[in-house]
Amino acid sequence: MTQDNTALTDISVSLGEDYPEIRESVRRICKDFPGEYWRDLDERSAYPDAFVKALTEAGYLSVLIPETYGGAGLPLRAASVILEEIHSSGCSAGACHAQMYTMGTLLRHGSEEQKRRFLPDIAAGKLRLQAFGITEPTTGSDTTQIKTKADLVSDPAGDYYLVNGQKVWTSRALQSDLMMLLVRTTPADQVSRKTEGLSVLLVDMRQARGKGLEIRPIKAMVNHNTTEIFIDQLRVPAENRIGEEGKGFRYILDGMNAERIIAASEAIGDARWFIRKASTYANERVVFGRPIGKNQGVQFPIARAYTELVAAEMMVRKATALFAAGLPCGEDANIAKLLSTEAAWHAAEACLQTHGGFGFASEYDVERKWREVRVMQVAPVSTNLILSYVAEHVLGMPRSY
Repeated sequence: MTQDNTALTDISVSLGEDYPEIRESVRRICKDFPGEYWRDLDERSAYPDAFVKALTEAGYLSVLIPETYGGAGLPLRAASVILEEIHSSGCSAGACHAQMYTMGTLLRHGSEEQKRRFLPDIAAGKLRLQAFGITEPTTGSDTTQIKTKADLVSDPAGDYYLVNGQKVWTSRALQSDLMMLLVRTTPADQVSRKTEGLSVLLVDMRQARGKGLEIRPIKAMVNHNTTEIFIDQLRVPAENRIGEEGKGFRYILDGMNAERIIAASEAIGDARWFIRKASTYANERVVFGRPIGKNQGVQFPIARAYTELVAAEMMVRKATALFAAGLPCGEDANIAKLLSTEAAWHAAEACLQTHGGFGFASEYDVERKWREVRVMQVAPVSTNLILSYVAEHVLGMPRSY
């Protein structure tokens, strides 16, 4: 096993409803965005501008930014609670959650000048950092083999990178002002390790669009406003590189634990929504002269989903506690993501089955949320890749890919 248990003796995990004031505030905001709001967006494949604006004005998208730069300076657990409550209320944080973990790359690895240039405006809602360009059509999850390249050009007016390539499944690119972009700055055949030679650039898309950057929307099963991006001779100032050249893969990995915890938190909220929805319907729906909830065939899947939810939530809390303490949490973050998304998926299946034909009717919101949690089995990381991680890095088995 990889975890050093001696480092865990001072770690505590809270129980019950922590951050009660934040939870109640988020619930109040979500009440203004009921099911019909999300169904309308679905019909139009539109972005929830009003919802994102409400969260921004409440300061909830900047909770992880230090107070020095205009944020709340709260730990990851606070962000976890916010996202859990959003999804438990029947809303979706998919339109804005990326800002929470994407800015971590800038927070932990950006220069002081970069932080002062971007973070205050992000915290104030003047800038949106929602897009993260990593995945490519031909490489998928094999991030080290990306083809998008950036060549450093010396210029008396200021050095810049000339970028060429393509990204896919870059969500919210059309609604974002800034994008974190992973590029290859040293060819793969010139590095000793395949994880070397990758760099992270912060692209100002307000200036880049039409000048080497083209964004096309992808219509998908879930309204996540996802896109594909075409990059042709795009100039990015060298001063916009985050951290050292060639060390970008490590910076990306550093933020992935937070990403997995955030995804897990949303899944916990979704599971709560489905279980509450299914239980209520099972009590109220009368068929053959009795509530369908009297039938164990209806009860058991919902009850099992609840037990999975309770167990998964404890893993999420443990992962956030380790993250906050600055201790290794890759194992815990990955397991939390796997368990919580599976709990949400099983709760979604139970809820849909409990509703029968009405589960497919848009007005019940079950099918919309069902589609949302199905995506979690694939993104932001596939369940099978998590199992591969556990097999190799936790159990010491040979690498399978």
